[in-house]
Amino acid sequence: MRLLFFGPPGAGKGTQAKMVAKEFDIVHISTGDILRDTVSKGTELGKKAKAIMDRGELVSDEIMNNLVKEKLQELDSFILDGYPRTLDQAKFLDGATKDLKKEIDAAVLIDVSEEEIVKRISNRRVCPNCGKVYNLITLKPKEDEKCDVCGTKLIQRDDDKEEVVRERYKVYKKNTEPVIEYYRKNNKIITIDGAQNVEDVTKELFNILRSFNK
Repeated sequence: MRLLFFGPPGAGKGTQAKMVAKEFDIVHISTGDILRDTVSKGTELGKKAKAIMDRGELVSDEIMNNLVKEKLQELDSFILDGYPRTLDQAKFLDGATKDLKKEIDAAVLIDVSEEEIVKRISNRRVCPNCGKVYNLITLKPKEDEKCDVCGTKLIQRDDDKEEVVRERYKVYKKNTEPVIEYYRKNNKIITIDGAQNVEDVTKELFNILRSFNK
């Protein structure tokens, strides 16, 4: 299978992609993995990407596209996580996978509402001492706002605050909505209700992919 995974921040997209990769024996790759892998191999593209990153700049769409195409040449089955992020990238990927005769089978959308995402992320708390992560709804500490491991007062990270989460969700919708519509028009989208608990999302996803893969 060749799959794409989409979902807003906090939807559990990465978790589900890893579960699917393990269950169906597929390589799970993110754009970060591709960048690190190519840089470590020292290919021409890798050297270009490293020089850009060393300057603290973002790798261009053109380089990222070519890095992805180079990586996909090595793989028969894969899950792409975090790519394509834009409509131009989606169109490039379409052409690249056709050239390689490795067309995308499905784009999985873990769909979660803004309010649910805000509730999940804004209730996250972290121990500044040992790094243990809690959630005031789903994974509460035994003692109010204190770490079970070391007793340190828990904190809320700046990027977990409600106004930041809402802004991240807005950016996700603006950038990703056209990409999702692109795959929907091509009958490639599988939508999963990400508001369910993790186990139920995984079960539903496995069932769909098993029937899809027959």
